Amino acid sequence: MVTKVPSSPLPRRGRRPRRTARLLLAAGLGTASLAALPATTAAAEDDKSGGTTLTVAVSQSIDSLSPFLAQKLTSTSIHRLAYEYLTNYDAKDARTVPAFATEWSASADKLTWTYTIREDSTWSDGKPATAEDAAWTFNKMMTDPNAATANGSFTANFAEVTAPDAKTLVIRLKKPQATMTALDVPIVPKHVWEKVGDFSKFNNDRQFPIVGNGPFVITDFKVDQYIKLKPNKTFWRGAPKFDELVFKYYKDGDAAVAALQKGEVSFVPNLTPAQAAALKTQKNVRVNDAPGRRFYALATNPGARAKDGKTFGNGHPALLDPAVRRALFLSVDRATLVDKVFQGHAVEGEGYIPPRFGSYYWKPEGAQKRSYDPAAAAKALDAAGYRRNGDGKRLGKDGRPLAFRILCHATDPNDKAVGKYLQEWWGALGIGLTVECLDSVSDPWVKGDYDLAFDGWSVNPDPDYVLSIHTCGTLPATPKDTGATDNFICDKEFDTLYARQAVEYDTAKRADLVKRMQSRLYDTGYMNIMAYPNALEAYRTDQIASITTMPEAAGNLWGQDGYWSWWSAVPAGSASGSGGDSGSSSTGIAIGIGAAVVVVAGGLLLLRTRRRATADDRE
Repeated sequence: MVTKVPSSPLPRRGRRPRRTARLLLAAGLGTASLAALPATTAAAEDDKSGGTTLTVAVSQSIDSLSPFLAQKLTSTSIHRLAYEYLTNYDAKDARTVPAFATEWSASADKLTWTYTIREDSTWSDGKPATAEDAAWTFNKMMTDPNAATANGSFTANFAEVTAPDAKTLVIRLKKPQATMTALDVPIVPKHVWEKVGDFSKFNNDRQFPIVGNGPFVITDFKVDQYIKLKPNKTFWRGAPKFDELVFKYYKDGDAAVAALQKGEVSFVPNLTPAQAAALKTQKNVRVNDAPGRRFYALATNPGARAKDGKTFGNGHPALLDPAVRRALFLSVDRATLVDKVFQGHAVEGEGYIPPRFGSYYWKPEGAQKRSYDPAAAAKALDAAGYRRNGDGKRLGKDGRPLAFRILCHATDPNDKAVGKYLQEWWGALGIGLTVECLDSVSDPWVKGDYDLAFDGWSVNPDPDYVLSIHTCGTLPATPKDTGATDNFICDKEFDTLYARQAVEYDTAKRADLVKRMQSRLYDTGYMNIMAYPNALEAYRTDQIASITTMPEAAGNLWGQDGYWSWWSAVPAGSASGSGGDSGSSSTGIAIGIGAAVVVVAGGLLLLRTRRRATADDRE
């Protein structure tokens, strides 16, 4: 294989994206250069019409194109492409780098933060992007609960936000906040959004192109079909190199893989091990297999409730008993799931934060640890009074056989495979399980109409957001409202620890608090982390010559903490990134930082999180 390192346009200063991404650093953008071979592909067809198209297969529906409402991974990934954030994350080492803000500083008491807003950012309609846009965005979230649906935890501690001039943003806090260089909030244009009435209903899908200041501009959208984007030619870091970026919806993962093989799409994420193995033998296809930033879990319904104290939903009351939850989790063989379902492309799960984030990684030890022990599970149920009847079925306190439902993502084969194991393991305990696979689990989930659910989130190096979704403050205001909660957990001890870590600037002390939070979450038994899956994904080398993973060494392409993958992607055959790849690649991509791309200085080391649904639904 002939490898070339394509040159990239020099960015102007350096910024940073949101998920687990980081790019830019003192050496420039490293990329793996892969070959462009003539083929009847979508890219080749686009070349005939004078343009190149990068098509990404997705299996998750868009929940909203409003940054104030969107919580699914696909939606928030697209918002990273369309809007800037105050700061970004470096692709190589996750450090904070400039984005919409070029500099920031805190007062001695850490209660006032001042950001210098860059002068070379413009909205895609030609109007200048200023500090006033950022101030308006934050103030709207602070004053309108509907505008705080997706990212309200970032501004809950804000006392006042002002823009003294076009270049200066000032945020005054009620108390110190450790995430002020990791505010993962899309900044929107005031002159567009101030015309919106009801933020709970406005999905931002009425008029195209959608005005933004990120590297791409959203130009078209059809529900469960596609979303199209064009390069923002005035983007301060430089325009993306593909002429169009399309996210195309596939309900069936095998159909997406078939489309990749035919050249109808350029990239497919969330591969099964079998799909990845098959694609490794395909010409012009490269498979990326990297440590993941997600966890894969079982979530139990702890009794759906709202802030007003009212309960709702139809969760099984037996799951409110810690003995029942413990017995279920003692009967989950995580090692078997890693071996049989993920076929080794995962790490056995325990703590809430994946091992990829070393300083915050925690796992239970000694007597606290719930190891696979079906005999102990049976004893726990016996001791708690859940006896078997003559048919071997466990009886609940109401005298009826215990039987639960679990929400399953219809587009996620892992859910279905794990569901079969759970039916077997829990059946041996005398407990029934119905696996309810749905195209979208969101509706029953937010209504509390479930017993258990397959859950999972993408985690950033700063875990604040993914921890915040288990605080009491994220519960819906009333049963009719929607909150940012994951599965209605509300525990005062967890909340106390969360509040302490949020104001702790000492990194070692904060890490200790985060580990204590994970320990508490583990002990409450409402969540069971089963695995940390690898990022298994593939792309066509005759369409994409080079692309940036995050982190740079053995990182992912889909669901990054930023826009690095799609912004950096070089079309095959282009002057800046052609090479030769005569065959398939059976290894993951190692994309390093090569010459001349981005030089950035400074920045604190704080980052953030997002969610999971289908292979992403419910991020």
